[in-house]
Amino acid sequence: MPDSIRIDNVKKVFEGRKDAVHAVGPMSLEIAKGEFVSLLGPSGCGKSTILMMVAGLIEATEGRVFIDGNQVTGPQTNIGIVFQSPVLMDWRDVLGNVLLQVEMRKLDREAYEAKATELLTSVGLKDFLHKRPYELSGGMQQRTAFCRALLHDPPLVLMDEPLGALDAMTREQLRRDLERMWLETGKTFVFVTHDIEEAIQLSDRIVLITPRPGKIDRIIKIDLPRPRDLSVVTSPEFARYVSSIKEVFMGYGVM
Repeated sequence: MPDSIRIDNVKKVFEGRKDAVHAVGPMSLEIAKGEFVSLLGPSGCGKSTILMMVAGLIEATEGRVFIDGNQVTGPQTNIGIVFQSPVLMDWRDVLGNVLLQVEMRKLDREAYEAKATELLTSVGLKDFLHKRPYELSGGMQQRTAFCRALLHDPPLVLMDEPLGALDAMTREQLRRDLERMWLETGKTFVFVTHDIEEAIQLSDRIVLITPRPGKIDRIIKIDLPRPRDLSVVTSPEFARYVSSIKEVFMGYGVM
């Protein structure tokens, strides 16, 4: 299967007024089309910086990033991005927030309205199409952000800790939504998290990132059946993955 993403010996250094901060790398990584890959590491290890370099929102200090064989030299428009905050427009209803994606691309709003409604219905928001963001729970807001990111049918979806601000029950519901959406669409998902169980539940592979400067410690293939429901999450095999990753984190001195 051809690569969707290739990170080639990338390094990122942020220049400060007094001292430079070596945030990431050098690192190299290949992600195949259709994979669900998580970048897992402690806070401040550069996971989000890696994601932003893939998106073309931050320029690498050294090395190169490729998407589908094309070098990333600026912001990428044919991808979907979901951040930790839903970033919804307060003056627009749910449907209007999702359709903002196509309006900004100067596409025909009416042509995408049915698809937006279908996406929102698939995540349980059929009865909330015309509600404003302040009328929604945090989980509903984040579901709206997922739908907005998927509306233009991007082959690659980048997610920067999109579940981090949610309560435990809502996070579990959205994990299931995410896995289902990935299984149904076959898109490439790159997911940033510092939650070990979350990464195992969602991923084909987990890339363990060291404390700053973030480098790849190891890549763990998750060989568990899907969908990863309660029977999988409570299995001895799942627990062994959790234990082995915690041992690595303990070695970093962050647990």
